[in-house]
Amino acid sequence: MDLRQVFAANLRRFRNAKGLSQEDLAYEAGVNRTYMSKLEQGGTFVGLEIISKLAEVLEVEAAEFLKPPPKRVRKKPF
Repeated sequence: MDLRQVFAANLRRFRNAKGLSQEDLAYEAGVNRTYMSKLEQGGTFVGLEIISKLAEVLEVEAAEFLKPPPKRVRKKPF
């Protein structure tokens, strides 16, 4: 998983945990909604200023965006 994908996965996870839509997060952070979509898809690089804005709105440390997301534990069927 490259760094853009790590960022994208964490951005989606943090946004969903706050119950925000992409549009709401984009508005609160002062960024374009289309750009927000590209960030969540891992389709573009993000700058430090945008990371800072997103971290503030989502109430997380900026460095959390770059940490590998926790592994999902799949339940085994009986």
